[in-house]
Amino acid sequence: MDSAGKGKYEVSWEQVCWHCNTADFSFDCTDELTPLQGLIGQDRALRAIRFGLEVDRPGYNLFVTGLTGTGKASAIKRHLQAIIDERKAQGVQFPVYDWCYVYNFGDPDRPRMLRLPPGHGRLLRRGLDELLKTLREELPKLFSSEEYTSRRREMEEKGRASYQSVLQGLEREARAGGFGLQFSQMGVNLFPLKEDGGPMSPEEFMKLGEGKRHDIEEKRGKLLQRVQETMERLRAIEKDTQDKVSALGRDVGDLRLSDLFHRFVSDFGGLPEVTGYLDVLREYTLDNLNLFTTSQSSDGAQPPATPVQGGPQVFTAAQRSPIMPFEVNVLVDTSGSQAAPIVIESNPTWGNLFGRIERRAVMGAYFSDHTMLRAGSIHQANGGYLVLNVRDLLMNPGVWEGLKRAIRDKEVSLEDPAVQFGLIAPQGLRPQSIPWNAKVIVTGDEGLYRLFSTYDREDFWEMFKVKAEFDSQIDLTPESVDGYCAFICGVCQAERLLHCDRSGVARVVEHSARLVADQTKLSTRFGQIQELLIEADYWARKGASPLITGAYVKKALDEKVYRLNLVEEKLRRLTSEGTLMVDVSGEVVGQVNGLVVYDMGDFTFGRPSRITARTFAGRQGVINIEREAQLSGRIHDKGVLILSGYLGWKFAQDKPLSLSASLSFEQSYEGVEGDSASSAELYAILSSLSELPIKQSIAVTGSVNQKGEIQPIGGANQKVEGFFDLCRIVDLTGDQGVVIPHQNVKNLMLRDDVVKAVQEGRFHIYAVKSVDEGIEVLTGVPAGERQPDGSYPQETVNYLVDKRLEEMAKSLQGFYSEMVGRGAG
Repeated sequence: MDSAGKGKYEVSWEQVCWHCNTADFSFDCTDELTPLQGLIGQDRALRAIRFGLEVDRPGYNLFVTGLTGTGKASAIKRHLQAIIDERKAQGVQFPVYDWCYVYNFGDPDRPRMLRLPPGHGRLLRRGLDELLKTLREELPKLFSSEEYTSRRREMEEKGRASYQSVLQGLEREARAGGFGLQFSQMGVNLFPLKEDGGPMSPEEFMKLGEGKRHDIEEKRGKLLQRVQETMERLRAIEKDTQDKVSALGRDVGDLRLSDLFHRFVSDFGGLPEVTGYLDVLREYTLDNLNLFTTSQSSDGAQPPATPVQGGPQVFTAAQRSPIMPFEVNVLVDTSGSQAAPIVIESNPTWGNLFGRIERRAVMGAYFSDHTMLRAGSIHQANGGYLVLNVRDLLMNPGVWEGLKRAIRDKEVSLEDPAVQFGLIAPQGLRPQSIPWNAKVIVTGDEGLYRLFSTYDREDFWEMFKVKAEFDSQIDLTPESVDGYCAFICGVCQAERLLHCDRSGVARVVEHSARLVADQTKLSTRFGQIQELLIEADYWARKGASPLITGAYVKKALDEKVYRLNLVEEKLRRLTSEGTLMVDVSGEVVGQVNGLVVYDMGDFTFGRPSRITARTFAGRQGVINIEREAQLSGRIHDKGVLILSGYLGWKFAQDKPLSLSASLSFEQSYEGVEGDSASSAELYAILSSLSELPIKQSIAVTGSVNQKGEIQPIGGANQKVEGFFDLCRIVDLTGDQGVVIPHQNVKNLMLRDDVVKAVQEGRFHIYAVKSVDEGIEVLTGVPAGERQPDGSYPQETVNYLVDKRLEEMAKSLQGFYSEMVGRGAG
């Protein structure tokens, strides 16, 4: 086939890349534009987000999918704020509260929760601080006053007088019976007296007659019983005196506390939970007045300290800090907030999300109280919106299950994370749970969404009923280009970059189309566009340019490639040196240059790879050497199996397909995946069967189906540029080119140097629809169409292949017939 025949498949240079026309711009520099407000071309996702946020029903939480850098986070924040502003303008009241923890007098290890209107938590804490200060100032003065001390002294003197009277009566009774009394810390000692009134010694007692001693012991027993009765009466007098003094202290303190607490309680009269807590706090203060005094009365007496009923445990719990019951832990402070909170948690560990219980070391042990409870993001978002990244959630054990439990139970508890993992946690607090209601927005990629939908289906679908999917590309329209220009303006202003002129904007928009490999689409991964502008700004400033021009955008792209393409250059050098054997000129039977793409994570590139086929008589069909060596992936295996179907359908309608063909990626030492080389493998087989050589100056990519139709592939730009780079280094003769599927023409966004080479006729791109068109380009021989009698025109590729397959079938038939004949003989 001559160049004219081959030209009917050739792609013109205008088709190998889309160029943004700067004449369509209505500006000379982006500083003339208004920064973009909103997103470009994400109507579907934005409608889903608004729907999910506005439906205030259980389970209507959002899972937002899309590639990184498509603007999910910014869109969510913007829509949340827009909805909040709209509702605020409509006079909607948001269910936002202060959440506080206070001391629980009944169970100190279970702090009590209080829900207060916005700002009231801070008022309660400040008020109790002032109340405590007042108590410490006024109670010592109250109990050191002359009136109080006089009344207390009078009560105590009456008690002492009664005590002495009873004691003196006991002494008189004992002396009348011949006994004396001695009081000590060990108790009361009763001893006999001599006739002169002195104490009788044990020796003198033993010298008495037995009858005398017996009478003394009998009297002593009766007196001991009398002493016991008297001591009980003395204790009753002491208790009565103490009770009267305590009652006096309570009466005096009650008057003052009633006045102080009444003024304080009046500020929270409409909050029963607060007033109930303050009532108990007042009783605690009244029962522990000595904790709030720092001075003593003039006679050395102190105010009474009668424990509250059932309250030794309360007192013991407060010993570490006697004023602990007055301390208010404002867990969530919404002071000044009139709208629902928006909380974005970027590091959702258990403590950051669900809060934590801190501990303090005291005398080698750890203690905690309600003042050491710390809020997490989930508490801060109560009544509003919580935004999380699902990958971050999964990286922290137990967090996903904890989040689902909070959504399901509509409450959140502060607890040790060890409890969640079934471990034995140190004994600590069990704070009262907080009612919780917030809209949860989780972001992630499509793969994770499918993973949850498969393995956590019941809970996931019940709790995340709304899916909002951000597309990674949008249609290339005048409106989307205008939006891109406004976006570039916004980035330049926000990042304080140099503004772009027309050529700079055009180059950025063209790169956006290259990112999605489509002449009719633009990328929505704006994070990558922002990175490009930052790097172009660097090179523009380096060149002392006042604006970012197209040349500096290209410079930024080239420099990024140079930073990342070390592996590509090494492979290219090995190929040009002949270490990796690839021919870019001449003709070879059964050999074709396939094109593969290497994905290095942050950089992808294409390079040619020699594919060879050897055919011979047999019935093994197509043998994939990569598969036999366990170097082939499932998709590649499928592509090779399709070849047998095509060959059988094409050439074995009137005869058996008696063929054995081995296929190999030469010098391939890693796994091969994908079916984009299946057409190249088929061309190699057809060449081997027809013995027509294939032009090594033309590389091939494209998959094939059983009907012989060429199907589109990915990475077309990288594959074309990879072969062009090798040809340029070895020898760019003007005959080289690449065969691609015709559907991939719209995906071409080739580099400037490749476009220029195509324009000048030094490199060629061929677009084919079928195997027949492709083999015609590669061999220069027409493929040949099947004639009515089932044959193919002579000297065409299909004729030669069909002829060779017929010869193989006959040779096998003759061989087996001869073998059968020998066996019968």
